[in-house]
Amino acid sequence: MNQSVLMIDDDQELCELLGSWLAAEGFTLTSVHDGPAGLEAARSGSYGAIVLDMMLPGMNGLEVLRALRPHCNTPLLMLSARGEPVDRILGLELGADDYLAKPCDPRELVARLRALLRRAMPIADEQLLQVGDLRLDSASLMVWQNDELLPLTQTEVLILRELLERPGQLIDRQSLSRQALGKPLGPHDRSLDMHMSNLRRKLGPHEDGRPRIQSIRGRGYLYS
Repeated sequence: MNQSVLMIDDDQELCELLGSWLAAEGFTLTSVHDGPAGLEAARSGSYGAIVLDMMLPGMNGLEVLRALRPHCNTPLLMLSARGEPVDRILGLELGADDYLAKPCDPRELVARLRALLRRAMPIADEQLLQVGDLRLDSASLMVWQNDELLPLTQTEVLILRELLERPGQLIDRQSLSRQALGKPLGPHDRSLDMHMSNLRRKLGPHEDGRPRIQSIRGRGYLYS
């Protein structure tokens, strides 16, 4: 498991505090303090996870995420002091894998990072899934459609993996959230819906126009 973490946050005291907690838990932290430097570090480094603050000088967190995601599927957790639902929704729509409001308990941040890294680990016995024109490699968390690599985030790949493992079978929302997002869904939690919407858009329909992922209202999803 790659436990090197890139933290992009302009609060240097917070970076030092969280760095101490992360180091005690076996993580190696690299911190940068503005948007452009964070984007460059994320593109050029090899990290197990990225922690990205919403409010940054030079480029805000959403701008960094928008520029980063087409080229990088590293697990990414967003931080925001504003705590507005729209921030969470925008972050998830742009490809964040998780979201945490500031001020945050360092223990919760460590737990969230561990969950992201565990979810990224490959399944030993079934690393390659082939369903129709889709091929998913669990080892690299990459997906190809007719030999074209798709720009999916880690969470989108994990959701798709759950669906492709049981094509044509309904998977309930709670089970899908626990397996792919690493957490149960709360009463008003739309995170699974946001990730599913992005995944559907990137996959597109079948050649005959049928949707690849069907939603059964109030119950769950299936890959058809």
